[in-house]
Amino acid sequence: MEYVTLNNGVKMPMLGYGTYQTPPRITERCVADAIQFGYRSIDTAQCYGNEKEVGLACRKSGIARKELFITTKLWACRSYQDTLRSIDGSLKKLNMDYIDLLLIHEPTGDVHEIYRAMETTYSEGKLRAIGISNFLEERYLDLIVSGK
Repeated sequence: MEYVTLNNGVKMPMLGYGTYQTPPRITERCVADAIQFGYRSIDTAQCYGNEKEVGLACRKSGIARKELFITTKLWACRSYQDTLRSIDGSLKKLNMDYIDLLLIHEPTGDVHEIYRAMETTYSEGKLRAIGISNFLEERYLDLIVSGK
């Protein structure tokens, strides 16, 4: 299996199984099949509504948690406290102690406060890596330049 090393040293499998538009009623079976066929990176998101089923499939797979790379994405967070609650909600649905990669799904709400909450949770060990997705250049630069 090939990996890419993230900027914090975490290794992420280059090939992953995505669960976008996978209905919850079949997600567990689909993820279980993907793991059986060798996938070790599984992507979900809060707005997909299938984090619970992803977590069930991972637990039932018999594969050690440290061998799986789980990515999920925040949805509809507006503030620091809201983001902390949202992260804990994903951890509970996944029934996991940590998330390998957490992304801001899209730049809504106070992205600076959302990212700050992600940094706090990262420092607590609940997240192994953090990042963003679906940001246009202007929003990305705003986060990077004015966020520090």
